[in-house]
Amino acid sequence: MGERIVIWCDEDGHICVAGASCPHLGADLGPDAGGRVCGGRLVCPFHGFEFNAAGQCVATPFAPAPRTARLQVFETQEILGLIFAWWGIDGEPPRWHLPADNLDQDGWCDLHVQTLRFPGHPQEVAENSVDLAHLQYVHGYGNVNRVDELSVEGHFLENCFDFKRTRKIAGLATLTFDVSARTQIFGLGYSFVEIRERSIGMDMRLWVLATPVDGTLIDLSLVGQTREIRNPKRPIAGLRFLPTRLRAPILNRFMALQQRRDVEQDMVIWSRKKYSPRPRLCASDVDIMAYRAYCAQFYPDYQA
Repeated sequence: MGERIVIWCDEDGHICVAGASCPHLGADLGPDAGGRVCGGRLVCPFHGFEFNAAGQCVATPFAPAPRTARLQVFETQEILGLIFAWWGIDGEPPRWHLPADNLDQDGWCDLHVQTLRFPGHPQEVAENSVDLAHLQYVHGYGNVNRVDELSVEGHFLENCFDFKRTRKIAGLATLTFDVSARTQIFGLGYSFVEIRERSIGMDMRLWVLATPVDGTLIDLSLVGQTREIRNPKRPIAGLRFLPTRLRAPILNRFMALQQRRDVEQDMVIWSRKKYSPRPRLCASDVDIMAYRAYCAQFYPDYQA
């Protein structure tokens, strides 16, 4: 969002996301400028002011800590070790929260995170989840079908669809995946997709997280997780001789490569397209305007 931030945690694991400017004399608190964490406190490289994880200055080397010396702190939420921070226009407090961190981790592999930076907008990224026609035309998905009507409730949007996809596994065999996807969107920067591959019996999770950098570029993080496959419905080429505990991590890396490939195909379009507020739609674009109406609430001039 055009601002520099610092992120650290204290010795009790409390996480702080704050503006990187020291309230004393404006020094940059980032590590590349000399900022450091000592005893769980963020220490300014200019005069040694120390800040706790609540953003309050609690010590200086030369005098009592001024009570008014506080960092600009952003409210945070943690989901499976991923840290999310709320940025509100003019410091506006959160108007909604992300889902609670209650996802079952039994049998799920570690998260795999990859981030790509390119010219784009978070709204354009999430619009792909309702643009089913592009899944076939750009990415080569087959038999793409909506399962239910698009559901919108306040800041939450949900879309479910099925598709089939043919891919080569481990360079040994070509398989057709029969997939059901349930996409949950919270705001413009958080999409969570639950994926069920029916022919094998494989469960996956995918987070698509878009963060504006400077008004032109965005950082798009793809976070994937795959569940352990104990009794696959069919042999998994190249993986059937591996111990069960290794199957999910290896498949998760394979799926990450496929997800990155899809995004790179989209990036060519996203980085060059012009937003059309009144698109000339066809019958297959049934959810586009409903999605855009949902997005309108996240802009400062929105009136219900």
